[in-house]
Amino acid sequence: METEENSVEEKKRRVIKTATDLQRLKLEKLMSNPNKPVVIPEAQKERNCNQTAPSFVRNVMGSSAGAGSGEFHVYRHLRRKEYSRQKNIQAMSAREQQDQEFQRKIEHNQRVAEEKTAKKRAKRLKKKERSKKKHELSKTVEN
Repeated sequence: METEENSVEEKKRRVIKTATDLQRLKLEKLMSNPNKPVVIPEAQKERNCNQTAPSFVRNVMGSSAGAGSGEFHVYRHLRRKEYSRQKNIQAMSAREQQDQEFQRKIEHNQRVAEEKTAKKRAKRLKKKERSKKKHELSKTVEN
């Protein structure tokens, strides 16, 4: 009876005041049952709003048509859609450019790291060879 009351009181006492408290509670929940698989959600794929539905201009104005009172709102809506489409295209191209720059930077860093490791590997091998020669030379002198 007392253990049930203690566990109920313990649950009531847990108040999340900071982000670390929240993180601690999440970790405790995960570690309470370590055999339970953890589901990690995948990142959402980016949707292209311009390609979801084809855009048709339904109210095409003729060359001899005069502008009525409602035409301004149609024009304003079409203009807004076009600006939105251009903004999305520019954002996508900027994102692609940033991705390409990031990939280039990663490749450069990997190349530099590989060159450093190759240089250090060569240096280690030279040192090892020198120590072997020195050791063999000392053996031949002793004999």
